[in-house]
Amino acid sequence: MRHPKTVISAIAGVGLGLATALGGTAVAADHSSAAPTGAVALSSPAASSQAAYAGSKEEAANNKAFFEAVMKSAAEKRAAHPGAAAVTVVYNASQAPSFSSQIASAASIWNSAVSNVKLQSGGNADFDYYEGNDPAGSYASTDGHGQGYVFLDYAQNQQYNSVRVTAHETGHVLGLPDHYTGPCSELMSGGGPGTSCQNTRPNAQEVSRVNSLWANGIAAALAKIS
Repeated sequence: MRHPKTVISAIAGVGLGLATALGGTAVAADHSSAAPTGAVALSSPAASSQAAYAGSKEEAANNKAFFEAVMKSAAEKRAAHPGAAAVTVVYNASQAPSFSSQIASAASIWNSAVSNVKLQSGGNADFDYYEGNDPAGSYASTDGHGQGYVFLDYAQNQQYNSVRVTAHETGHVLGLPDHYTGPCSELMSGGGPGTSCQNTRPNAQEVSRVNSLWANGIAAALAKIS
C-alpha cells in the first residue's frame, strides 16, 4: 500500500508503502526472514521522489505480471475441475502469523463481494503472505518466474488500518491496480486518503472489475493450457 510519492524499483511489486519512514524512524528492511529468495524489493523511501511516481506504467506492469502469474496457477488447477462455479485461488499465510486475522478478514471481504473467484487457505498455494520490516511498506510482488507473494510490513500496519492494508494488497492478487487519487471508499486508493481512512471493502466498480477479469481471464488462460 504505497503512498503516491514512493518510487518502485524495476520488477518490484505494487504496494502501499510510505513516502517517509514511519514515526520519523527508519525501519531496516529484512527480506531475509520474509520475502522469498530472488524477489526484488521496492526501493527505499530515501530514494523516492515526487517525480518518480509518474512512472506508474512500470507499477501497472508489475501488478499485471503478478496477477497473470496467480491466474496461470489457478487455471492449471481449474483445468482438473472444469465444473467449479468459481475459480479458487489458494493462499498460504503460514509465513505471516502476526497477520492471520487480517488475512482471514481480507479473504472473507473479497469472497463476500465477488462471485467469479474465491480465496481459500490451503496447501499447494497460488501465492503466499509474508511479514517483516521494509521501509517501502506493504506490497504485492512477483519475481517474474511465476512466484507471487504479498508482503505485510509491521510498521505500516500499525499506522494504517491493517485489514485495509491486507485487503488492498490482496486486491492486487485479483488484478486491481492502485488508484491513489481515489477516495477512501475505493479500496485500491490505498494510502492516498491518509491514515484516517478505515474503509476495508471494495466499491461496486472494483467488484465488477474483479468479476470481469476472472470471468474473461480464466477462459483465456484455460485456452492456453488446452
